[in-house]
Amino acid sequence: MTVVDRLGTGRTTFSVEFFPPRNDEEERVLWRAVRELEPLDPAFVSVTYGAGGSSRDRTIRTTGRIAQETTLTPMAHLTAVDHSVAELRNVIGWYAASGVRNVLAVRGDPPGDPNGEWISHPEGLEYAEELVRLVRDLGDFCVGVAAFPHGHPRSADLDTDADHLVRKIRAGAGFAIAQLFLDPEYFLRLRDRLAARGCDAPLLPGVMPITTPRVLAKFGELAGVPVPAAISDRLLPLADDPAAFRQAGVEVVTRLCERLIAEGVPALHFYTLNRSKATCQVVSDLGL
Repeated sequence: MTVVDRLGTGRTTFSVEFFPPRNDEEERVLWRAVRELEPLDPAFVSVTYGAGGSSRDRTIRTTGRIAQETTLTPMAHLTAVDHSVAELRNVIGWYAASGVRNVLAVRGDPPGDPNGEWISHPEGLEYAEELVRLVRDLGDFCVGVAAFPHGHPRSADLDTDADHLVRKIRAGAGFAIAQLFLDPEYFLRLRDRLAARGCDAPLLPGVMPITTPRVLAKFGELAGVPVPAAISDRLLPLADDPAAFRQAGVEVVTRLCERLIAEGVPALHFYTLNRSKATCQVVSDLGL
């Protein structure tokens, strides 16, 4: 089944995101998480793709193994960074041969510096919407794209960013996954901007359980905006008490998810950092 099929059940579900393991130990950790999450029946499982294809082979192998050895629906990531069109065609072919029919197509960030100057490959693509068209042209793929509740850092403003997202969807994408946020209003207003443009493709919120002070700091880095003061004020005083911090962090994210479910999101997309316990706890607390 495609991701869009899995999202069309009429009830809120969830999905999870992993990154490809770098060594044997990380691979064992990843597969333990996969097996712990599998009985919960996520809508799909995605595997990220390093800048410039740095984890390309591991992404293909991991995604293919999920397709062949589990009951899960896998989705592979694909970026245009440092790739010619011929290389992108080759990767897409590998995905198809591995039984992977769902692809998240993103332009990607410059290697080494996400905020650095974007320079396209001389024989590559310039925009994510071109990558969407390429994937769709090469087979019967279900394609997703990235969305930015706070606006992409290279967009002039939120309306311009919404216009870019609509173009990616109209190029052939069936759904979009939002980057991290902790204030639900940013996500909900993005959804409003899409609706105002006549776009009704499923928009999934990106969620990451906050289990340690390091994860909290990473949250702000990945979201590209400061952590809301109310959340920092609640969690940082617990920094020296790991158990209390973890419990409070999970509660913060659970309350966020409850608001999103009340607003009718089709699914919650969990960034797991290749761990399962906190995600399982949130999913259980939400009754998903």
